Amino acid sequence: MTRIPVPLTQFVVKMHSRCDLACDHCYVYEHADSSWRSRPKVIGDGILAKAAERIGEHAVAHRLSTVRVVLHGGEPLLAGPGRLRRAAEALRSALPPECALDLRIHTNGVLLSRAFCALFAELDVKVGISLDGDRAANDRHRRFADGRSSHPQVLRAVGLLNEPEYRHLFAGLLCTVDIENDPVAVYRALAELRPPAVDFLLPHATWEAPPKRLPAGGEAPYADWLLTVHGLWEADGRPFAVRTFESVHRTLRGLSSLTESLGLEPSDLAVLETDGTFEQADSLKTAYDGAPVTGMNVFAHSLDDLARHPGIAARQSGLAGLSAACRACPVVRSCGGGLYAHRYRVDTGFDNPSVYCGDLMTLINGIAGEGGSAAAPAAEPAAEPAAAPARGGEALLPAALAPAQLDELARGYGSAATVAALGNSQLALTRAMLAAAWDASGQGRAEAWELLSELDGAAAPAVDAVLAHPYARAWAARRLAGDLAVGLGPLAALAAAAAVRAGRGDAVAVPVRGGWLHLPTLGRVAVPDGEAVVTGRADGFEVRAADGSVRTALDQPLRRVRLAGGWTVALEDLDPLRDSHDHPVAERLPEPELLSWTGALREAWELLGRDLPGYAEGIRAGLGTVTPLRPGPAGRDVSSAARQAYGAVGIARPATAPTLALLLAHEFQHVKLGAVLDLHDLYDRADDRLYFAPWRPDPRPLEGLLQGTYAHLAVTEYWGTRTVAYDGLAGEAAERARAQFGLWRRYTAEAVERLAGSGALTGLGARFAEGMRESVEPWLAVPLPAAAERDAERARRERDERSHLRSVEA
Repeated sequence: MTRIPVPLTQFVVKMHSRCDLACDHCYVYEHADSSWRSRPKVIGDGILAKAAERIGEHAVAHRLSTVRVVLHGGEPLLAGPGRLRRAAEALRSALPPECALDLRIHTNGVLLSRAFCALFAELDVKVGISLDGDRAANDRHRRFADGRSSHPQVLRAVGLLNEPEYRHLFAGLLCTVDIENDPVAVYRALAELRPPAVDFLLPHATWEAPPKRLPAGGEAPYADWLLTVHGLWEADGRPFAVRTFESVHRTLRGLSSLTESLGLEPSDLAVLETDGTFEQADSLKTAYDGAPVTGMNVFAHSLDDLARHPGIAARQSGLAGLSAACRACPVVRSCGGGLYAHRYRVDTGFDNPSVYCGDLMTLINGIAGEGGSAAAPAAEPAAEPAAAPARGGEALLPAALAPAQLDELARGYGSAATVAALGNSQLALTRAMLAAAWDASGQGRAEAWELLSELDGAAAPAVDAVLAHPYARAWAARRLAGDLAVGLGPLAALAAAAAVRAGRGDAVAVPVRGGWLHLPTLGRVAVPDGEAVVTGRADGFEVRAADGSVRTALDQPLRRVRLAGGWTVALEDLDPLRDSHDHPVAERLPEPELLSWTGALREAWELLGRDLPGYAEGIRAGLGTVTPLRPGPAGRDVSSAARQAYGAVGIARPATAPTLALLLAHEFQHVKLGAVLDLHDLYDRADDRLYFAPWRPDPRPLEGLLQGTYAHLAVTEYWGTRTVAYDGLAGEAAERARAQFGLWRRYTAEAVERLAGSGALTGLGARFAEGMRESVEPWLAVPLPAAAERDAERARRERDERSHLRSVEA
């Protein structure tokens, strides 16, 4: 049986096939597809039940930790509260216990009432609203059939969702761009409504039905419109999420996109119509009549069958599935060819760039801020080559954190923006260390260095993506520490990987040892030892080995796990420098172990969002790599963070997903604090005293105590949130959570006071310690039953005894 490339995790369920508005830009009723005319108005209960069953069996088969279902239309509120309730209940009951349901409804808001909001609060249904801006902008398209404005009703709906009782239901606003609308007025009108998120969408168009272009407009009017909004959004401090902007920022750094319309991540979405038929993405309705049709239905076909449909597979093939023009484009890894539907042309189907190609290029380059063009010629070389790779010939130095960001981190947390600032500082530090290491090496491998420097000016996102890989800096750190055995090969490999990502035709020689050519961030190719020449091409790469043989594909690609919300994490089991961790690393994971890791990571990420929401946002923003370690001694969990590998944690897969969630949070605390210490002096580095941590038998330098205390802030909160969740409940899990909470809150509080009283903290370090104290103090006030306090004390004594025994044995 053909293997499914990507399991389906997102589903649009059409609750009602008609609408109470007559929006003239609607792809369902106003574009090429007319299938809505023959469909039932309301989805039947039998179809809903079977759909829930199909989604449940798919979740079990693929160990999904989360599925997202959007109740859609037409206008889904026309289906009525009873049917919406039955849909939600059927979906929840069909999913296995370990799979969470992210249930949403997308509505025009006209019918949204307090009764609907109460229902959605009971059923935990998030609500998205379509709104194109102020009244003038919204009325341009979103009107009733008799021409009346819908704007007052939509504002009333948003007002309901902004009430404290229902604010947690508010998923955000969806705004379709019209270049005749004033972008400043649209942005201000939407921002005033305090949405948690806004999606700015390009109007659906194809090469056969091109988008509107104003007579006096520029060459990229949609990009100009969006860049105006982007500037306001940045100036306001990013007051709400915008997936389009955030996806560009992420893909420029080599991370995953958050939206189907950008990036190369595979699509995992399917649509269920009111008659029970499965369709591809709704946006295809704009291409031609019948474009989304699969010929499958919920009664006769499983979701595995649907995932194998050629149309869905075409949206999962990444770079290989794009047109030749797209594969040769310097911004393709951010653009991804644009939305699949927008590529359609009668004679060539979807094998074309997006009809918004120029706009997407301008938007990405504008956000990147690289002089307006990611395809610009390479900058003039710097007078001193060792200063490269660096933008404009000047070395980029890490920037200190803002006081508010440092205070935020001191409490253990870190928003996406703050952790992104840490990542940017680490990327700058990696550049500086690479330059210093190359300079200290007698400037060998000059051709590799020169190529890396040239690409940094001409294809900066490609270089950023490679240098942001956690183990890119490990080579430089070893060379600067005097480890000449590591050689200069890793530097050539970095240049080769950047060349492959840039796809411009650049070539570089890379030494091969042990039969493998490793390309950081990509994977490895089996070739004979010697020197191989790697050439990056628009459609991939070519490796010409020492024996003259040619390879054009990875034998072992770097494997990534897609988690809920579109976030991807690399499972790094290939990089030769991943041994930077203080525990032996695992070799290439066999398929069964890969599947176990995938399921465990998905479940762990779901648990982190539930039990450590204050930490999860930063983890998502900064953790890009999990390196599997070899198992430790029986019964002992093993994990590690390497100081010179920002963005990675090493873990031996534990027996349970909750333990994996805890280890991820614990180790990422070390990652964050290491990055902070690279920027700020928190303690007197001349202090050579040793300090005892409450949880260890051996004294450690002050940084060791600081690192352990900071990591255990997350441990304390993890057990604290679980204790609160178990309030009033009995059972082994509840008792263990209470005992662990009682133990770790006491340990962490003691460690904070030991740090504060050390006399070795700088003024900034004392402020940092105060932040940690503020974080742990509320947990000390949480009451625990006397039995739990006794269990905590017994666990402490047993831990102390084991620590003493290990100390004696050592």
